[in-house]
Amino acid sequence: MFANAPSSSTALSYVTFSLMSSTQGGSGTSSCKTKSYGPAVNTITPPRTPPEQASWTAIAAGKQADRERQLAKWPSWRLGDKLPSPDIDDVSEIVLCKLSAKERQIVHLDATDLLIRIRTRDLTAVEVLTAFCKVTVAAQETLNCVTEIFFEAGFERAAQLDEHLKETGEVVGPLHGLPVSIKDHILVKGLDTSTGYISWVNKSVADKDAVVVDILRKAGAVLYVKTANPQTLLCLETNNNIYGRTLNPFNRKLSPGGSSGGESALVAARGSPMGIGTDIGGSVRIPAAYAGLYGLKASVARIPHAGLMGSHDGMDNIVGVVGPLTHSARDTELFCRVMLQYEAWLLEHAVLEMPWRKEIVEGKTLPKRLCYAILWDDGVVKPHPPILREMRRVKRALEAAGHQVIDWEPQEHQEGWDLILDSAEEYWATLAESGEPAVPGTEWMMSHSTDRTPYTVPETWKLNLERESFRARGLMHWNSTKSRTSTGRPVDAIICPTAPNLAIPHDATRWWSYSSHWNMLDLPGIVFPMGGRYDPASTTDDADIQAAPRSDVEKHYADMWNHGKETFKGAPITLQLIGRRHNEEKVLAMLDVVEEAVKSM
Repeated sequence: MFANAPSSSTALSYVTFSLMSSTQGGSGTSSCKTKSYGPAVNTITPPRTPPEQASWTAIAAGKQADRERQLAKWPSWRLGDKLPSPDIDDVSEIVLCKLSAKERQIVHLDATDLLIRIRTRDLTAVEVLTAFCKVTVAAQETLNCVTEIFFEAGFERAAQLDEHLKETGEVVGPLHGLPVSIKDHILVKGLDTSTGYISWVNKSVADKDAVVVDILRKAGAVLYVKTANPQTLLCLETNNNIYGRTLNPFNRKLSPGGSSGGESALVAARGSPMGIGTDIGGSVRIPAAYAGLYGLKASVARIPHAGLMGSHDGMDNIVGVVGPLTHSARDTELFCRVMLQYEAWLLEHAVLEMPWRKEIVEGKTLPKRLCYAILWDDGVVKPHPPILREMRRVKRALEAAGHQVIDWEPQEHQEGWDLILDSAEEYWATLAESGEPAVPGTEWMMSHSTDRTPYTVPETWKLNLERESFRARGLMHWNSTKSRTSTGRPVDAIICPTAPNLAIPHDATRWWSYSSHWNMLDLPGIVFPMGGRYDPASTTDDADIQAAPRSDVEKHYADMWNHGKETFKGAPITLQLIGRRHNEEKVLAMLDVVEEAVKSM
């Protein structure tokens, strides 16, 4: 697959987890409720791997110089004297300053509208790509969000597509002329796939496309840039020693999330109309939430995911998925529909033969009256007040529209979080190959594996049984809600936070369960924006969190809010909708019901 390649993954299985379910130890109580969840913000433990300045830093400098050479080819698009100083937090308008009025209109269209305009020849693929490339240059200068830049190949393809449409009057496929950005660890033929590891730089040039990239090309998409992911991919932050830290366009003091944080930063900045990321514990949904986007995590085997780089090749205790980050729910549906239109199950054996069911997306099979459940608190970390406020707003809107809303009783969220790395041996070994240090997010996450040894094969089998038992209990828990609804059915969907916080200060993440819990259960989920960004100056009902913390990790989040809610200024406010396994179409249909209800309030 690669020339001089390190170990690679075709299953997005880059994390080895174990499940400490409530059946272990007999008590059903996790020791993690009393343990420390890591140092407070800005007091991260120093890296254990000593930096070898003469080696890994030179490799990083060379890679950054390669990127700069690509940017330098487009001097008129550089910000120059308009480059904001580091103390300017919100750069969401600055990144658009090089655009014409028409180009501003282009980048504010969603993918569906862009495709209509290209197909009707109101816009050309070349002028659409030009607008997004201009913003990409500015986004890189302000947010540090891209890795591989290949605008010239993109323009060549866009010109070919324009000529084809002119000569034949037909588009080549459903994505004809649409610019699409790709997360770094997804293979794109001819490009490096360093995946945030210094030791993989220039040793992982792909000789073929990932399946998702192959389908995008066949459908007429125009690829032009790859985006940053964190060292090890094991972070809800985007930071690595090759390129450095990626920032949030609405407040550069805040994280864009991870591990698809390069995608969220670029798409939110309007440098891409559709970004392709990956999710094994929240890595599409958290970035979407932090950037005010739509982000879908499908159930495993619904969307193709072969052709990815990552550690722990062959591990299938938990398998991740490929998913889109977009500006609209209909663009999310477009991505899924295209992936299955090209019969992904014939390109990747692991994909289920389940054609896309558009009639379900359109709501034709939905009951007239639905029952939603709201997860107000997972029993471990109470969400911050702006998130609770928006869930209350959704509840009022749905009830006003005639739907039932009940409380979702949290089940084993702490046990689900006890998916912990074994020895993290492969991660440390990969870092040691170059001598690069662990970045703070990596250091914190892998601190959970201190003094652990790798699981044996029999231990892994046992853990897989624990995982299946966990999922079986989750299914029964969902089914049991039938006794509390007035529809005669269990709840149709769950509405919940994506994280207990809005976009968070860098390196401050300590709790993943509002996203990772649904990976453990393999349930589809979509993040959706509630249409606003947090403004502490104009908000009157976001009081301090008064309840006594139930754990160190909850205290971490309570202190973050009580002593610094102004820190979250500009952060988008989003929620998450969860559905039944392999019911992605119904998830989108039920999201449409939610959004229509909120609009009607």
